[in-house]
Amino acid sequence: MIPVPGTGLPPDGRPALRRCVSSELDLDEFGRSYWGSRALLSHGGDYGDLFTLQAADELLSRRGLRTPFLRLAKDGAVVGDNQFTGPGGAGAEIGDQVRDDKVAALFASGHTVVLQALHRTWPALVDFATQLSTDAGHPVQINAYITPAESQGFAAHYDVHDVFVLQVAGEKHWTVHEPVHVDPLRNQPWTDHSQAVEAAARDRAPVIDDVLRPGDALYVPRGFLHSAKALGGVSAHLTVGLHTMTRYLLVQELAALAADEPSLRAALPLGFDPGDPAQLATVLDEVASLLTKKIEQTTPDELAPRLRRRTWSGNRPAPLPPLAHAAAIASLAIGTPVRLRPGLRFHLVEGDPVRLQLPDRTIFLPKATYPAVERLCSGADVKVGDLPSLDAPDQLVLVRRLLTEAVLTIP
Repeated sequence: MIPVPGTGLPPDGRPALRRCVSSELDLDEFGRSYWGSRALLSHGGDYGDLFTLQAADELLSRRGLRTPFLRLAKDGAVVGDNQFTGPGGAGAEIGDQVRDDKVAALFASGHTVVLQALHRTWPALVDFATQLSTDAGHPVQINAYITPAESQGFAAHYDVHDVFVLQVAGEKHWTVHEPVHVDPLRNQPWTDHSQAVEAAARDRAPVIDDVLRPGDALYVPRGFLHSAKALGGVSAHLTVGLHTMTRYLLVQELAALAADEPSLRAALPLGFDPGDPAQLATVLDEVASLLTKKIEQTTPDELAPRLRRRTWSGNRPAPLPPLAHAAAIASLAIGTPVRLRPGLRFHLVEGDPVRLQLPDRTIFLPKATYPAVERLCSGADVKVGDLPSLDAPDQLVLVRRLLTEAVLTIP
């Protein structure tokens, strides 16, 4: 497992990923032997600092959640939003806010509560998702599933992203089977293979058939079939989804680059029928040859910016408190400690000018600043005044610029 460059992450510092995988298993071995290919059950964790049943109650009753941050389901059927939402009263008339009383009634009748996108709404999971995305190099989303006793929210299915299941309360029996469709892409949902999924879950021996208790973690690669049922009491787990980048992503971007080739943009013959194999044969070899030539001529330097734009925005970097950050910029002085904004993806290129490439833009800086910028992007805390190659006034100018661009924060 190669550490992600351009993150400020120390080579051995993958704390969020470490919490998802048994401490008995080396993370590089997990990358070689399990990532994307084998399910894994781990014991001995503790996720009480990330989420609890009390946290779920607070979100459902006091945070003004709106759809689609909540779903409810029972036996695979999802409840319509109008059954648990409504306006929030005077000054909050928006009609799709979660109604705690309606959620309580549905939960009491056996419905599973699904809190979606907790990586955007619950502070501990915002931080955890930011770190895990940095550790793993893939965008992360987090949902919570709270299931009443002896209930099942969803039947056997597969996901189109990899999943870590972190059990936070109660007990849940999990069954995991080998895929019927290996490594599905995001446009290949399990419903495309529903009959094969049902047959495999019924007839094949599972690769994991066990009970998860608080502190247990289950890794389920995309495509692996899985289902879960709560046992004697209320059960809650976090589903941490990693939106896996694949080789097909490169194929898509390479094909998109072909739009730069005029001969590939040329119109097909007048009256051409693309459904006729005979007519298709007259142009297919030519198009394939042109596309192959374009792909072979494409360099990594041409492809990388496209992939940065497409993938680096999958997770936001660590939250930035606007008022406190503005005050920090105003009070910046020699001796002030600063650090790279956690979770910020970047690519630093030495030259004249220096280029600091971010998910949504490129910052250009004078050539002489490169050693200082490299130090600032290391991920370590650095004091203004201790940067290489620049005198104190220039360090203040550089750091103030990078604070204003939200590249740096003050610890």
